[in-house]
Amino acid sequence: MPRTYDFTIRPWQEADLPALVTIWNQVVEDGVAFPQEDLLTEEAGRAFFAAQSRTAVAVTPAGEVLGLYILHPNNIGRCGHIGNASYAVRRDARGRHVGEALVRDSLAAAPACGFRVMQFNAVVASNPARKLYERLGFVPLGTVPGGFRRLPVSAYSCPALSLGASVCPSGFRCPVFIRRGAVSLGCVGHIRPDSRL
Repeated sequence: MPRTYDFTIRPWQEADLPALVTIWNQVVEDGVAFPQEDLLTEEAGRAFFAAQSRTAVAVTPAGEVLGLYILHPNNIGRCGHIGNASYAVRRDARGRHVGEALVRDSLAAAPACGFRVMQFNAVVASNPARKLYERLGFVPLGTVPGGFRRLPVSAYSCPALSLGASVCPSGFRCPVFIRRGAVSLGCVGHIRPDSRL
């Protein structure tokens, strides 16, 4: 019978750092979700997690870290109100709704971080969270063929998913431009004016 967890989500603390680095590196090593290829050291992890708009952890009452998310701008300047997040759940805690709780918490935290829109990039072939994102109101905006490279080298399509807010003006479109041999991404897709974070 799968183990269930009692946990809360809170901002990360220095004592969480070894677990955060381990969990993050597990996802990088899996090679099916994160774009990073290099593993974090504790020193690099400390700087990385501290630099985010928000880093939060799912932690049991005993202090066991089950997963984390990072929340940050997807871009700068006039697109700085568009947030992006990455989620990582410890291998032995996956499939037990820890990830869903992390996503929901990040969406609740996004407005306080100044984000009015959330945009995710999800790997089509390997991201089990895509159905969750769509259930939470995200809509696919486009697909970048061959937009994700994994080891061993094989190409996967990479869609952009977005959850807009009512403050976004109707009709603003930022298309995906693709040219063979190079991919250029802007603010992808169309934001529905009736969407809510």
